[in-house]
Amino acid sequence: MKELNLPAYRFSISWSRLLPKGRGEPNPEAIKFYRGLLDELLKNNIKPLATIYHWDLPQCLEDEYGGWLSRQVIDDFEHYSATCFKCFGDKIQSWITFNEPWCSTVLGYANGEMAPGKKEKPDTEPYIAAHHIILSHARAVKTYREKFQAKQGGQIGITLNMDWRHPLTEAEGDKAAAQRALDWQLGWFADPIWKGDYPESMRKRCGDRLPSFTEEEKQLIKGTSEFFGLNHYSTAYVAAPKGKAQTLSMWGNVQAGGYFDDQEVELIDDPRWGRSDMDWGVVPWGLKHMCEYIQKEYQPQGGILVTENGCAVADDDVQVAKYDAFRVDFYQGYIAQMHRAIQAGADVRGYFAWSLMDNFEWALGYSKRFGMVHIDYETQQRTPKQSALFISEIAKSNKLILPVSALEESDFVMIEEGAGRKTTKDAPPGQK
Repeated sequence: MKELNLPAYRFSISWSRLLPKGRGEPNPEAIKFYRGLLDELLKNNIKPLATIYHWDLPQCLEDEYGGWLSRQVIDDFEHYSATCFKCFGDKIQSWITFNEPWCSTVLGYANGEMAPGKKEKPDTEPYIAAHHIILSHARAVKTYREKFQAKQGGQIGITLNMDWRHPLTEAEGDKAAAQRALDWQLGWFADPIWKGDYPESMRKRCGDRLPSFTEEEKQLIKGTSEFFGLNHYSTAYVAAPKGKAQTLSMWGNVQAGGYFDDQEVELIDDPRWGRSDMDWGVVPWGLKHMCEYIQKEYQPQGGILVTENGCAVADDDVQVAKYDAFRVDFYQGYIAQMHRAIQAGADVRGYFAWSLMDNFEWALGYSKRFGMVHIDYETQQRTPKQSALFISEIAKSNKLILPVSALEESDFVMIEEGAGRKTTKDAPPGQK
């Protein structure tokens, strides 16, 4: 990282490593490990950004009371967070409570593709789990502010994942569907934290299946993120579905019923978009729209931190991986559009490329490679890719030098109302 001129490093702390029983006294070996990591980062002038929860609930708490489906988890998460602040807060100035809670709830409780693998009650359990995550976040922030922040002097917030959702046409139905898509993923968590309650669209459609906050809880939650952490990868057009709404998960599974029926949207890709090895569309202009939307909707006082942005490329062979031009083009396009968002008034204050090294991609294991540094999993040999050198130059100069053509809205298409699914070259109103 030092050789790549990286000024900051984002990592997560494992709840099970620090508290093997889910609660109680911390594991001394875990404390030694993380403090050693932090010491090495600080010695090399690299600022740590620590995530407290990245989807690894201790199995013992899942077995004991059902994990995020029980309010009991709120107390245990507060204790775990306080343990993190106590053990590491003297070395960490920036905290993230939860990484992508949408994934924990929808992928864990609606389609069952991630832990704990539940999909029997997609109409209720995702909403219950999310409710408890939001309350856990708020309690952790309250604890930090009351007991640690004054002495440690850090900041604390949350990271939410959202890909841009653009109406397929100017038809009111498509516009409303695009807003629902934003509400059901971003607003579900951002609205309580920045506005005090769930989006009204969710309340109207879900009724009593969406849990309610008490007035005291609303006050506890509102204002509990001191920056807006955003993980962003792709974009889709959105239409009002003509029949029963269905979407495909990142693994190609049909998602329907419960949460998916509630939002009633149809997501549509443009076949001309480039595709990452996750089969996600490469759509740089989506990041610009996403940042502008967050700025307008939430006006985060601590600004926006893009805490993840990157792409998987099929570069298992190290000789292929070293010349990852596709990933370089990805970063070049997305960072350029982020710059355009800043010029348009979005208060973007930081950017983290995902990821430094090839990583374990959850249910996909080691089959997908997001890293700027190639890892040979047999020998553990690390080899920087071309993208690492590209990001290194940006980090060193804090500048992105591009040909003018790279800043144009390439391949931005808008479907005219009544034109079916055929694309035109017309850009949407106000885009150019």
